[in-house]
Amino acid sequence: MAETYETYKVLGFKRKFKLTKLSPPQDVIDLFSLCTNKELQMSPDHFRRFLIEFQGDKDVTVDYAKRIMEQALHQLRPDFAMCCFTVDDFFNFLFLDEFNGPINLEVHHDMTAPLQHYFIYTGHNSYLTGNQLIGGCSVKQIIKSLKKGVRVIELDLWPTSSKEGIHVLHGGTMTTPVALRTCFESIKEHAFVKSPYPVIITLEDHLTPNLRDIVAKMVTEIFGDKLYRPEAGDHNEFPSPEALKYRILLSTKLPKEHLDRVS
Repeated sequence: MAETYETYKVLGFKRKFKLTKLSPPQDVIDLFSLCTNKELQMSPDHFRRFLIEFQGDKDVTVDYAKRIMEQALHQLRPDFAMCCFTVDDFFNFLFLDEFNGPINLEVHHDMTAPLQHYFIYTGHNSYLTGNQLIGGCSVKQIIKSLKKGVRVIELDLWPTSSKEGIHVLHGGTMTTPVALRTCFESIKEHAFVKSPYPVIITLEDHLTPNLRDIVAKMVTEIFGDKLYRPEAGDHNEFPSPEALKYRILLSTKLPKEHLDRVS
């Protein structure tokens, strides 16, 4: 019997993303205009005026101001020809740590309120290395996120034919999977490299009850005492970030079979 094949017409699209930069706010534009006497470029002499009148550096010379501008321009526009700031250069200069570092490098807010009172640095599809349709999945991205201070790592769990039966990938796509155990072990090793505050692992669960049991055992085995376990009883609020330092929290939806029983 001869094989028959069906053909399909498809449309392919290329998406181009335009990189947008933060524009100088009006107060910075006004300050630039004031220091330059409404000229379009800021000279070393104009910059000296800014340092003296607005930064309080009373003994600044034009040569000193020029050196600061050149150091900044080497970072902002390495191919610059003239030592002068545009309003964008001036705005970006204000964010250079070398010259205008943050006042506080350490946590200085009250961290003793319940966890849900805070904004949390959150990752999305934390395991993807590239395109979410055909890209790869790797613990390298998870490690990179944790080293940047991300506190919420998202993992999508799907059944597989491997020994433990679970892998992590973006479902319904051609992304290459990574083993769940490898993800957990990498999180354990790098969770608190950047910050001591708790890491929340969000699990998007597409597993059977038997596989969920495997995940529960895996989590207990790998994270041990670092795993946060609520005490018995009702809890309206989580402990504080301070109380949860160096702890791992799991977040996931209740299984459908549980919801069906309750309803």
